[in-house]
Amino acid sequence: MMITGIFFALGAGLLWGMIFVGPLLVPDYPGVLQSAGRYVSFGLIALPMAWYDRHRLKRLQRQDWLEAVKLSLVGNLIYYTCLSSSIQRTGAPISTMIIGTLPVLLAVSANVAYGRDEGKLPWGRLSPALLLIATGLVCVNAAELRQNVQPFDLWRYLSGIALALIAVVCWTWYPLRNARWLRRHACHKPTTWATAQGLATLPLAAVAYGVICLAMGFTHQAFPLPFGPRPMVFVPLMIAIGLLCSWLGAFCWNEASQRLPTVLVGPLIVFETLAGLTYTFLLRQAWPPLLSLTGIACLIIGVAYAVSIKPEQVEKIVSL
Repeated sequence: MMITGIFFALGAGLLWGMIFVGPLLVPDYPGVLQSAGRYVSFGLIALPMAWYDRHRLKRLQRQDWLEAVKLSLVGNLIYYTCLSSSIQRTGAPISTMIIGTLPVLLAVSANVAYGRDEGKLPWGRLSPALLLIATGLVCVNAAELRQNVQPFDLWRYLSGIALALIAVVCWTWYPLRNARWLRRHACHKPTTWATAQGLATLPLAAVAYGVICLAMGFTHQAFPLPFGPRPMVFVPLMIAIGLLCSWLGAFCWNEASQRLPTVLVGPLIVFETLAGLTYTFLLRQAWPPLLSLTGIACLIIGVAYAVSIKPEQVEKIVSL
């Protein structure tokens, strides 16, 4: 069961890694428009699947649908808006490496929130992992700044870093909350919950897309709406990301979350970071520089070390 869960986490990471190259393929599209487009696509893809799964969806209660809306808003729309905008401002490797802190952040958050139930990771042994990941971030940032041939815009760079940090907060909250719901509702299939989130996302994303188009009509009059200057690239890209990254990626992650302890699920999100870096350098058709490779190695070693730490069970004191 645990091995199967790890393979599902690997599949989710390989699929989610694609989201780091999407904004690079359509750099002339604002991140907010890409985010709304992706999740409109996700919601539309979920509609036929919802009809097929309608009997299981009917079993979800009102509070379950409210939870799906919260998860969709924070983990989908806000997260991807911040991430895609950050990638366009700082470059994919820097944003990817900031997101790369998620494995340890999730482990620490799960440690604090759920350690009493599932076992705590010793804080002293986590410190070397945190230091290695911080070192990796510094290395990749330095390598990207060294290779930057464009005039350096400090505000654009810092705003990109800030957006990436917001994305990290969103995706620290989302997987933990999602995993706890799945573990507490083991009677529901991960496919059903992925489809439910797609349905919850659709109205939010559709309204967001309409508002963005309306705003851009006043501020970006040269930008053709509703599908931008390259609709034959933008629309298929949104469909591909909506199907592979959103629905199929969510399905794989839900399967992993239902099979693995929360404190282990967090570190396994490193597969997304490594896949994102791999796809980015393949798109560039260039081998990462030594400094970037050093940073990536620090990330891998740090997370591998964190995963190897055995949770310690907390003794519960029962009052007589």
